[in-house]
Amino acid sequence: MHMSDALVSPPVFVATGAVSLALLGVAAWKVKHAKNDRREADGDSERIVPLMGVMGAFVFAAQMINFSIPGTGSSGHLVGGILLSAILGPWAALITLASVLVIQCLAFADGGFMALGANILNMAVFSCLVAYPLIFKPLMKPDASPGRILAASVLASVAGLELGALAVTVETEASGITALPMGQFLLFMLPIHLFIGIGEGLATAAVIYVVQRYKPELLSGVCRRKPAGKRKFGKALAAIALAALLIGGSFSWVASSDPDGLEWSITKVAGPAGPEAEPDGLHRTAAAVQEKTAVMPDYNTSFAGIVGCGAILLVVFGASRLFRAGQKQG
Repeated sequence: MHMSDALVSPPVFVATGAVSLALLGVAAWKVKHAKNDRREADGDSERIVPLMGVMGAFVFAAQMINFSIPGTGSSGHLVGGILLSAILGPWAALITLASVLVIQCLAFADGGFMALGANILNMAVFSCLVAYPLIFKPLMKPDASPGRILAASVLASVAGLELGALAVTVETEASGITALPMGQFLLFMLPIHLFIGIGEGLATAAVIYVVQRYKPELLSGVCRRKPAGKRKFGKALAAIALAALLIGGSFSWVASSDPDGLEWSITKVAGPAGPEAEPDGLHRTAAAVQEKTAVMPDYNTSFAGIVGCGAILLVVFGASRLFRAGQKQG
């Protein structure tokens, strides 16, 4: 669902960027000042940043695996907002998923530079701040049954993706720079992302079930057990990081080559050539910036997954220094 700059006008770029930046500011404040958060109450507050790092790397790697949607010629991939929120809490999940989207945009040219704010809004905000607290969390209980985990994961994932798909069409229509009639666009975007949401829900439920079974203390706000000791927590981090590297370095080879839901919908409405729009000065500047920052455009090397996982870890752990410095000053 990564939007390209061709779909976004300068006013929509400014509006979505401002909203996303403001919400990320709130998220940073919430994470930093979570004095009454369960993790801090349990003496577990220092663990949130390394957990954000390895979970961000895991989601980055998982997003590289596109799964085919049978009978459509389209594919989808995990967004990860519900999974991240279940483990990190919604605000830390928002920061983590936004970090993934920033790395994808700047280092891999996955999603437009002008569309970055919209992509954060569509994929991170709706899943972490809407679908998770309103659907997933009320349905989940401590020691939830596999059926409850499945229902909560699928319903929340579908809701998050459908809201994101709706937002893409609204943002494209508001931009008014491409020949994509909103009604026709919606007719393709909503159904295909329903199927993608079901696929994401199944994958999310599988991961959450494994975590609940073997490391239930990692589920934020769901499990009430005491946090694991430092050694066990370190082993859990290492296992997640290893899984991310294995997925990013190996399993991405089996990803579907079919277009994702957004690309597929655009092709169905506008044809193989896609929407035509004459780039203005701001679009050309954004393209030039992205051309300079993208070291591996379109993941054009087999090491892209490993490099991306490493970049996510560096970004999050680098930010942790500022986080801890702010805590000491506070």
